[in-house]
Amino acid sequence: MAGHQVDRALDAVDAAMRQLRQAIKGIPVRREGFKGHHDRMAKAVAKLTVALSDSRAAIKD
Repeated sequence: MAGHQVDRALDAVDAAMRQLRQAIKGIPVRREGFKGHHDRMAKAVAKLTVALSDSRAAIKD
């Protein structure tokens, strides 16, 4: 059950990141430092998803 919840959470994060990618296409890259904030957030989310994926074996169903 817990492994399934991790998969669902990772799928939701992936969908949100795709939606964010589509949403920022119209925003100028350097608009008020948005690119820097976006890059830091994307790296943090990537670290989180890797950590969750790697911890899947430690989470007991």
